[in-house]
Amino acid sequence: MQVTETLNEGLKRELRITIPAGDLDTRLNDRLTDLKDRVRIRGFRPGKVPIAHLKRVYGRSVMAEVLEQAVNETSQQAITDREERPAYQPQIALTEDKDEIEQILEGKADLAYSVTFEVLPPVEMPDFSKIKIEKEVAKVEDSVVDESIERIAEQNRPFAPRKDGEASETGDRLTIDYLGKLDGEPFEGGADQDAQIQLGSNSFIPGFEEQLTGVKAGSDIVVKVTFPEAYQAEHLAGKAAEFDVKVKEIQAPGEIKIDDEFAQSLGMESLDKVKDAVREQIGKDFETQSRSKVKRQLLDALDEACKFELPEKLVDSEFEAIWQQVTQDLERAGKTFADEGATEEDSKADYRKIAERRVRLGLLLADIGDKNEIKVTEEELNRAMIDRVRQFPGQEQLVWEYYQKNPGALAELRAPIFEEKVVDYILELATVEEKTVSRDELFHDPDEEHDHHHHDHDHDHDHDHGPSDDEKPKRRRTKKADKE
Repeated sequence: MQVTETLNEGLKRELRITIPAGDLDTRLNDRLTDLKDRVRIRGFRPGKVPIAHLKRVYGRSVMAEVLEQAVNETSQQAITDREERPAYQPQIALTEDKDEIEQILEGKADLAYSVTFEVLPPVEMPDFSKIKIEKEVAKVEDSVVDESIERIAEQNRPFAPRKDGEASETGDRLTIDYLGKLDGEPFEGGADQDAQIQLGSNSFIPGFEEQLTGVKAGSDIVVKVTFPEAYQAEHLAGKAAEFDVKVKEIQAPGEIKIDDEFAQSLGMESLDKVKDAVREQIGKDFETQSRSKVKRQLLDALDEACKFELPEKLVDSEFEAIWQQVTQDLERAGKTFADEGATEEDSKADYRKIAERRVRLGLLLADIGDKNEIKVTEEELNRAMIDRVRQFPGQEQLVWEYYQKNPGALAELRAPIFEEKVVDYILELATVEEKTVSRDELFHDPDEEHDHHHHDHDHDHDHDHGPSDDEKPKRRRTKKADKE
């Protein structure tokens, strides 16, 4: 095998590898020797078929297998000998000249091919002790617990049918059938039976609930509304519609009593036990939010502190995955980039930066994890698998077997665990100062004028664990569509 470097620019590498015809012939003879003990050819006893005869019968097909194996082995060996780590699976290019291919298959010519790849960049570790993180923490106040319990009680409020002839009031729960029409014709998704609507909840199209206030059970009425301009279904947005509504039942809200009896209706021993459980859950929610903001600060600090050349193909791959999701989201919403206050060209530039950030942080976190021997244990991976399996009741065995048989699927479970462990490692070394804030401050998003997207995409390289908090570029927010 002869290896010649034909390109070495930045992270890009290209090798020209030549395997002499003699080496290929030796490989071919070895394969045919192994084959002669297994084939059955009329006129020859088992194991006694001459190699020359086998070569005439099976030479071309076996040579094709020999070439594939030779290319795989020699390309891997060439890269190993260089002590370089490709950022992704190297690309191999063989000759496309038919005459040359024939010569190689017949054992009359050397096999020459090229291998192109990009190497992982050298990463200079920042001084983690100089990273300063402000961790916002909020106390679970009694008032917050009380508010949460009141919401639970409201969700479990009893309702009782109104007396015959009584008109509906705000707060009542109605059971209705309805049929929506545009220009007198029913439209898809505009009908339902035994639908429940609570007057005053603003869960239907603006103006719908108001026209059901003051009606009686058994009434048939026509509700006239106009869909919001920002409605999610483009063919309905801004359109005037009529709904034929039959009021089947009207229920008035009953009194809520938050006491031990209420707690027991929830399966708890007492109201104090309910409060303890609610306080614990809110505390977990607070900690999750605090952790999220700390992690964002840390990744921002790492992204700022570490600048190095990125493998172009990894960035391209990440950008394409993000861009596909973005365009699909817009298509589903019936929107364009102009609707969101941007141009496609500017948006591509913004998302390209996000792709670069993801790749940079992914490589950095992977390098930190490798150098500090941070591993995901089998126990941790099994717990993640069990959690995923539980999401598919009735299909547990199939899902479990899927993950057992698919290394790529397991990698998707392993990546976020690895990421969190690396983040924990860095936070142990960084300077983290706690700051007590209110609940509203804790959950305030300084970038709330723009949405955030979560993209989890694995690259070909095992060490690439992309961070999971990428944001959507700033643009004018579109008004959320009203729920029908």
